[in-house]
Amino acid sequence: MPRHAETAPPADVPEPAVEADRKRGQTSGFAPDTITRSEIDLAGLPVAGITRRRVAFLVAAFVTAWIVVVFARQVGEASAAATRAEMMRAANVELAGDLASLERELELIQRQDYILQQARAYRLGAPDEIPFTLSPDAPPLTADAPGSAAVRLGAGEPPISPLESWLSLLFGPER
Repeated sequence: MPRHAETAPPADVPEPAVEADRKRGQTSGFAPDTITRSEIDLAGLPVAGITRRRVAFLVAAFVTAWIVVVFARQVGEASAAATRAEMMRAANVELAGDLASLERELELIQRQDYILQQARAYRLGAPDEIPFTLSPDAPPLTADAPGSAAVRLGAGEPPISPLESWLSLLFGPER
């Protein structure tokens, strides 16, 4: 059964617009007897190509695009939050290392021998100590000076390898 036939009133009932035109003396150019509701029904004609199905499709496309944009924004925010959390973890590890080094330094400066050494810098050492300083224009120490890294106080000669002892026997001592 066609769609326009379902909603059409009986053919003998005139349309209200046609009846109003007839009362005013105006006609639409058609004889009222020949126009029936089934012929004027525009429900089956699309208005400017827009049908219910196309409107539903456009609404569905808009809702889908909106959901995709919202989801993409949430994914971006989650990614940014994960990056911030990783940066905070790295900062926490660095701060924990700084805290450990500061705790070791605190233990060091609370030791009595460190306090005594720092007191000597202010000439607050033991009464039998004689404070001294080096002249600002003093030359640097030689490599074999006592207390230098090359010669440790109280250390013996470094052991000679067997190859060096043979070479010194064959060619003489090293100069």
